[in-house]
Amino acid sequence: MPIIQNRRQFLTTLSLAGAASMVRAPPSPAAEGDLETTTVRFAKPDSICIAPEYVADELLRADDFTDIRYVDVPENSTRLKAIAGGEVDFTAANFVAPIIVAVASGEPIIVLAGMHVGCFELFGHENIRSVADLKGKKVGVPGLGSSRQMFVSIMAAHIGLDPVNDINWVTSQSPTPIELFADRKIDAFLGFSPEPQDLRARRIGHVVIDTTVDRPWSQYFCCMVAGNSEYVRRHPVATKRVMRALLKAGDLCATEPARVAQRLVDAGFTARYDYALQSLSKLPYDKWSEYDPEDTLRFYALRLHELGFVKSSPQKIIADGTDWRFLNELKRELKA
Repeated sequence: MPIIQNRRQFLTTLSLAGAASMVRAPPSPAAEGDLETTTVRFAKPDSICIAPEYVADELLRADDFTDIRYVDVPENSTRLKAIAGGEVDFTAANFVAPIIVAVASGEPIIVLAGMHVGCFELFGHENIRSVADLKGKKVGVPGLGSSRQMFVSIMAAHIGLDPVNDINWVTSQSPTPIELFADRKIDAFLGFSPEPQDLRARRIGHVVIDTTVDRPWSQYFCCMVAGNSEYVRRHPVATKRVMRALLKAGDLCATEPARVAQRLVDAGFTARYDYALQSLSKLPYDKWSEYDPEDTLRFYALRLHELGFVKSSPQKIIADGTDWRFLNELKRELKA
């Protein structure tokens, strides 16, 4: 497929003038152990904000992986379902709320680190100036229980609204919520890159909440690194090296956004360099070592518990669905 060729070309050129400096020699096998497997599978990225997955390929090969796969996830599925089903091993950046729901449901998923803050923006028309104005209004989401519906529900409950009774949810995948919003058939919707960039360029609506800068959302990870529990248990050396590659790739997105954005365009991953650059420049990919991922899980798990999305307590979800050993080791190694 042409996209495969473009991906290889993209990753090859990334090593020139910038990316190569990010690739350090892996620790010796005596220090870390031999890889238990040289295969790792990701879901094919579907958004610019998951850029570290685009960049990790070369870094993984530098850490001795030889079989790196990007799996097509069906439209009626999600990356988390693919991980739980054993079709995919890791996701580099999945919104935390559905991860919590999956863990609470007993799915074999382990949260390993935080990746970045923000990426979601709540847009409204002139009749929506704050989250409180969503009461009685139409909010578009792809489906009930989707990441976007969960997040808007959390935002609404945070300021005292009842998201079940106070919001008129409009579910639609075709036309999409952004199309409904542009046609003024709904009052608000939650978008992520490149949707906000597109709406701003077309001067449609305005930003009500920007989770990258607005509190409390900007104080917690939006998206987190998670893996299949069995893969993590059976392949601890491989897991650590995958995480090292993903976190380094996140650092690269933070330090070289223009270069990464251009490569994304050259590789055919996105058509608009300006949108890609805006997304990469805005998202704080380098916060993985500063923010506490456990605080994020506790915050969102409590909100989801209050809303009835999960029955488990935050403490149980953290105990059952996290493993911070690899992150703590990599913090010492990469930030020393």
